Amino acid sequence: MMIDFHTHIFPDKIAARSIEALSNVSGVKAATDGTLNGLLASMDRSGVDLSVIMPVVTKPTQFESVNTFAAKVNEQYTGRLLSFGGIHPDSEDYKSELNRIKELGLPGIKLHPDYQGVMIDDVRYMNIIEYADALGLVILVHAGIDIGLPEPVHCPPDKARKVLDTLKPKKLVLAHMGGWKQWDEVYEYLAGENVYLDTAFCFDYMTQDMFLKLCEKHGTDKILFATDSPWSDARKDMEVIKSLPLTDEAKEAIFSGNAKKLLNM
Repeated sequence: MMIDFHTHIFPDKIAARSIEALSNVSGVKAATDGTLNGLLASMDRSGVDLSVIMPVVTKPTQFESVNTFAAKVNEQYTGRLLSFGGIHPDSEDYKSELNRIKELGLPGIKLHPDYQGVMIDDVRYMNIIEYADALGLVILVHAGIDIGLPEPVHCPPDKARKVLDTLKPKKLVLAHMGGWKQWDEVYEYLAGENVYLDTAFCFDYMTQDMFLKLCEKHGTDKILFATDSPWSDARKDMEVIKSLPLTDEAKEAIFSGNAKKLLNM
């Protein structure tokens, strides 16, 4: 089985405009058109069995629409697409909103400190992560540099380590191998700790030696295959992992085994 743990989709009516704007800012050409059907077509081409969708709530008023849409996706595409929920750190009642996400049957939440403009060790995020963890939700956080946004980096490895040491969350995922383009710091602060790392949008920017170095120190039992679709091509990323000098068991864990455990599949 092949699970892509980190993907994005846009509503059809704004997908083209959103992809164009983000491509212009980042200089990255999208691998799909950014729509739900575009993701499904990409999955068919590359052999991905299940894609996990990560919505981003960029302002508190989006909470209900984003999470209602996520629940509908899960209902309509069971076994093929699995959407997380989203929450903003400026939520007026984060516990009620996290309870709502749990009630909707969403398996986790996506936090994006750069788009949401809050440092990951801010008390607002700390409260959200602590309560989400108590509810048994998976928490995925954009970590490291965002290619389309200016500094500061809102989730650098040292601040992420502070969250780990303080809260000890059981199901925290730091995207982009723990911190995009900050992998030396990931190795120093995060490798070997009780946290999952995903491979989203990494293989065109990270050397294979660095990936293998992180695998050795962190363990392949806490690394998740992910693309950040539409910003990376699943088939190409799969071939990178298949070509690496890892055991078949390690590759299977990265491609699906670890995700199954995390999602209780």
